[in-house]
Amino acid sequence: MSIRLNGIRYPKISLLAGMAGLTITFSIFGRAQELGDHQYTSEAIQAGLRVYSRECALCHGPQGDLVSGINLARGEFRSAQSDDDLRSVISEGRAQGQMPAFDLRETELSGVIAYIRAGLDPDGVAIPIGDAGRGLALFQGKGECASCHRVNGTGPRIAPDLSAIGVQRSPASLQLNLIDPAAAILPINRPVRIVTRNEETITGRRLNEDTYTVQLIDSNEQLRSLIKSDLVTYEISEAPSKGPTHLTPAEVADVIAYLLTLDGDV
Repeated sequence: MSIRLNGIRYPKISLLAGMAGLTITFSIFGRAQELGDHQYTSEAIQAGLRVYSRECALCHGPQGDLVSGINLARGEFRSAQSDDDLRSVISEGRAQGQMPAFDLRETELSGVIAYIRAGLDPDGVAIPIGDAGRGLALFQGKGECASCHRVNGTGPRIAPDLSAIGVQRSPASLQLNLIDPAAAILPINRPVRIVTRNEETITGRRLNEDTYTVQLIDSNEQLRSLIKSDLVTYEISEAPSKGPTHLTPAEVADVIAYLLTLDGDV
């Protein structure tokens, strides 16, 4: 689902996020002023489809995955991260001519970048991507992501491991996880609160569940397996323990850029 404002399409935001989430989401609508030419309208994406089909599909393929080490639909590139990086690669070429330079009009160049950022989906949502280096600093610092998530063997286990998130999620999915985690969280990852018959209270993240048992990582990062008949209370939260990010739209774009570099290879 999506909503459109001033000709720009954005993911529809769940009301579960509350007013704080809506404030952050609507601030993203101001990206046109903040990012200058990095605007993603439906018209730009459609124009980009035409340019891509004419100039790019022969080598990269309709799904953007024919060149080794590159998957344009998933935002996987050999070196480019930001939109400016993509602009440079397309305009100047790379790999000693294996990626030729294209002399495109500005509208064509912006369109094909928008189409790539939309995951090669002409009806998709194009997501601005920032700087991965800044994103790492935000992930570890201001964004407080590292206080819950584990990456490449480092960090806690109270939230899902992100070591390969860059090949598991699209840029649009990553953005939604940041600005509206309540709408994006997988049901199996929802926080739980349990009270056992011996009056022990357990909080943590659900990992697995069947008719008779539930497995979770508790607040002490211990793996627990509990029999449901031994439980007095079993509550599943509709939202993660932390709400929508307090990062600015430009900082969200930077964190997305960093997350897209995480491919599971250490």
